[in-house]
Amino acid sequence: MSKNFELMQNIGIGLEKSATPELPHASPIPVERHASRHLNTVPFQFDRQAHEECLQLVQRLFLLQSEPPHCVVFAGIEHGNGCSWICAQTAELLSENTPGSVCLVEANLRSPSLTQIFGVANQRGLTDALLKDGPIGDFAKRLRRSNLWLLSCGSLTPDFPSLLNSERLKERLSELRQEFDYVLIDAPPLRQYGDAVTLGWLADGLVMVLEANSTRREFARQIAETLQATEIKILAAVLNKRTFPIPQLLYKRL
Repeated sequence: MSKNFELMQNIGIGLEKSATPELPHASPIPVERHASRHLNTVPFQFDRQAHEECLQLVQRLFLLQSEPPHCVVFAGIEHGNGCSWICAQTAELLSENTPGSVCLVEANLRSPSLTQIFGVANQRGLTDALLKDGPIGDFAKRLRRSNLWLLSCGSLTPDFPSLLNSERLKERLSELRQEFDYVLIDAPPLRQYGDAVTLGWLADGLVMVLEANSTRREFARQIAETLQATEIKILAAVLNKRTFPIPQLLYKRL
């Protein structure tokens, strides 16, 4: 288990009772048994153990599923939970380990950060695609991997919150599904806004991101119950920024 990142089997709310795929957990996966879906191990500017945990998320959520989700929303409980970072790493690692095309969508219009993470300009993004005509691919930019694309947030207008609740969004997400094999959506936090719920209805499921020593369990439980009541599949719960009161060298030997 990484000191920074943990895949959670549940968060004390009986997620295993929902009609969703089993939540990923952090037990090691014998990769050699799945040679046809071998995982690369090239790090992407982050802690190696966190890299391994992200690989487990990619493996369990996408590579080992007979019918993997093709459109997934990532949403933190609150601001600062590290959702954008985890969504970006997941997209990067998924693109490294599948020949299919991957599109990362910056739908967190409240506090966008994906262009900073990847070091690219925010030109012609999601909001532009919602307001203008043209193929959806014209608004996405190819990143350093040939099969990884980013649809950044685009131009932020005063009425941008209404764009995520428009019929046009449904049309554009349908185009993204047709254009790309996998669509990963970075959404605003669940507790403050309803954008992630709207996006969750249009996607195949949602990954909840919680922050250790910050996210309150009751908030996580309430939000998870709301998602289940609205029939949004919770594909995984991720505990981010977990720390341990023992040296990392000793922790690796446990």
